This record gives sequence, structure tokens and C-alpha cells, in this order.
Amino acid sequence: MKQSTDISVVVPVKNEAGNIESLIQEIDYSLRNFNYEIIYINDGSKDNTEKELKLILKNNKRLRVISHEESQGQSAALRSGVIASQSSIIATLDGDGQNDPSDLPGMIKLFRKNTNQFLFVGGVRVNRKDGKHRLWASSIAKYSRLLLLKDNHPDSGCGIKVFHKDLFLRLPYFDHMHRFLSALAHREGAKILEFNVKHRERQIGVSNYTNLGRLIVGISDILGVIWLRKRMPKNKVSEEIYK
Repeated sequence: MKQSTDISVVVPVKNEAGNIESLIQEIDYSLRNFNYEIIYINDGSKDNTEKELKLILKNNKRLRVISHEESQGQSAALRSGVIASQSSIIATLDGDGQNDPSDLPGMIKLFRKNTNQFLFVGGVRVNRKDGKHRLWASSIAKYSRLLLLKDNHPDSGCGIKVFHKDLFLRLPYFDHMHRFLSALAHREGAKILEFNVKHRERQIGVSNYTNLGRLIVGISDILGVIWLRKRMPKNKVSEEIYK
């Protein structure tokens, strides 16, 4: 009988050659006491990302790889991974190595301690290892989300998260939705929890976002989310009653 998968780790990547193997090794080690799968989504990379993934795939039975022929964006890549996942519990982290997989067991433990139908555990980066311009742009986006969306999560831009698959699939899908998961999940009736996580400097490559581009898109998306939420029915968690 096939053993059920405890957790699916979804990692969207674009042009992250050089960061692939070490991060997969860290995930494997961190989750050695779990039954898990790792799903990498190659979002139209132009470097050796796909080549590196194919080499690792030959010897790693935990790894699955989904490839977008053309880049569709981080939110689309995340959604592809969640849809393909075999577990009802999803963990996500960024593929640049700045999130530390050793935080996952603690986040999963916190997740399992709660019995809510819908639950969202969001990482909060302690001592961020980003440049001052990126921190500045992130701060503006953070306070804009707080002011306009009433999003009280202190670090909704953090890539490492644990949540129910069904919760994610109930959320409205749009480009850049990954920036607003905590606010959207709260709107859907989910319980939002915070977990302090480590943050590391990027060792190889550069970010796929510029600081100015991140800020402009972030503000524009906030306005879009405001419009969307006004037209969304406000759902509450419901339970089926059995005889």
C-alpha cells in the first residue's frame, strides 16, 4: 500500500542554476523524519536550471519537476506546483536559497498543533539579509498592505509558508497573488499564524525583480486586490454535518 505524503514542498524557480542542488539537499535533510515530496517548477528559465534539475531527478525519488515552456510568473508557477501536489499540506519556499529549509519542521509542528479547517502559517524573517534599497521597497509595500488591506501579517512577502492545499485552491488566482496570500487566506476564513524564520544572503545569481519594479508592481497590485475583495463574497469556514 502506498504511504501517504505528509507534505508537499513547492519551489518555483527561474534562472536559479547553481542554487538547485544545495537547496534540495537541505530540504531532504530537514525533512528526513517526514514522508514528503519536493516539487520544483521551472518557470521558463534561460540558464541551466532545467539541466540541473534533470540530473538530480535521476537519483532523487522525492523530487518531481514541472517545466513551463515560457515564463508565466511566480504565482502561476506556485499554482502549478500546488495543483500537482499529492499532499493536503503545502510548504513553499523561494528557490534562491535565502529561506532556510531547517525552519520547515518547526512550522509543520505548529501547523499540526492547530485543528482549524483552514490554516496558514507564514514565516517572519528575523535579521533580513537584503540590501537597504530592497528593505526600503519592502517596508513601503508592507505598510501599504497594512493601511489599505488591513493585512496585519508582519512579513507577507516571506517565501516560506505552510498552508492547506484546499485553502489555496479556493483563493482567487491572478498574477502576483503570491504577494497577498495571508490577506486572501484571512478573507477566506483561515486562521493566520506567524513563525520566526532565519534569512540568508543570496550566494549565486541575482533577483528576478528590481527594487523599483517590485515597488511599482506591489502598489498596483494592492489597488487590484482592493477592487477584487470588494467584489468577493466574504466566506466563512463551513463544516458538513454527518449523521
